[in-house]
Amino acid sequence: MGKPLTIQLEDDKRLEALKGPLGARTKVEVLRRALDSLEEKLRRHARAARWMRAARLVAGESARVNKEFQKHSHLKKS
Repeated sequence: MGKPLTIQLEDDKRLEALKGPLGARTKVEVLRRALDSLEEKLRRHARAARWMRAARLVAGESARVNKEFQKHSHLKKS
């Protein structure tokens, strides 16, 4: 058996209202889905932060390489 959780009346109504649209049988299932959703959002946020950091680290070299390619471009107007 898990630990008891005290829920405010307004929150209880919100949980009940979400059971139907989510197809959840219990309020605990609604809470678990909400926690799963929050955890996934945090993982996406952390992944985006890693990508932004990586992009900042290579930005200078990337700009240098792009500039070098532009010098030899066949599409360049003369």
